[in-house]
Amino acid sequence: MPDLKASVLIVEDEEFLRTSLVQIFTVLGHRVRCASDGLAGLIEMRREIPEILLSDLNMPGMSGFELLSVVRRRFPAIRVIAMSGAFSGTVVPYGVTADAFYEKGRSVAVLLKAIESLPFINRQCGEAPEVIWIQRNGHDIKGAEFVTITCPDCFRVFPHTISETTGLILGASCIFCHRMIQFGVVEPLHAASPPLFQPAPRQRGNCQPWIR
Repeated sequence: MPDLKASVLIVEDEEFLRTSLVQIFTVLGHRVRCASDGLAGLIEMRREIPEILLSDLNMPGMSGFELLSVVRRRFPAIRVIAMSGAFSGTVVPYGVTADAFYEKGRSVAVLLKAIESLPFINRQCGEAPEVIWIQRNGHDIKGAEFVTITCPDCFRVFPHTISETTGLILGASCIFCHRMIQFGVVEPLHAASPPLFQPAPRQRGNCQPWIR
């Protein structure tokens, strides 16, 4: 990496992991800020745009899926690394708007290598991602499940009925401007729910104990 370390924003809802990552990148010479969820991350970006965003995907409030979709539209110059324990490998999961992916539970060296390998892409404002991510709303008075979609072109909001959504990227036409929108449905997280990711049953490589 160049001598002048890139500024980094870390968005992670688990406090211990968030604090640990901040400490590591600070020691490495980066100027680091952090946020506990997607909405807090957007507030930090309004104050100062980071060069690199490292974001968890599964968070309460605004998920990382939703956050990265907004970031690509509003702050296209930010280089993005998504992280999660729900996907494996180093390939960016389909539909996730990121430049690189870090699998939680792997060594810190893997994460640092991903950052060093981030491409410098000259993205122009206005480039919209292929997929937007939204949370379930519930059911209407007829019992049909629906979501509320905000059109990335006209910014108007409309309801859309859905059926099977597991593992699918769905499509809808904006009822106002008729733009075709691809979207994925994010399961909402609840405070009372058990953790999504459990500690790995065995150490892998140089796996650090604070990452799960």
